[in-house]
Amino acid sequence: MIHGVHQFHCPADPPDDDGGTASPLGGFPTEGEDLPYKVEVWDESGAFVEQVVAVSVSPAIGYAAYYAATREFPGRSITLRHKSSVISRWTGRAH
Repeated sequence: MIHGVHQFHCPADPPDDDGGTASPLGGFPTEGEDLPYKVEVWDESGAFVEQVVAVSVSPAIGYAAYYAATREFPGRSITLRHKSSVISRWTGRAH
């Protein structure tokens, strides 16, 4: 039994605004909405955050981005934050 049919369109085609059912995942956060999970890469001395490489509303996506950052920047300190609390910290060890 088929419950729904999805059609793919060329990116140049105008979007279908047929008033269909909204996504159960809730879509993307709106501007100004809180994205509480942040992955931060610290400078080499560990004095300040050099860049935020990911922000997410999802803890699973936040942790996946944190894990990826520890592989991408192995010699740097990486933190995963939930709002102002540090959930996990990688103390970058250069081999």
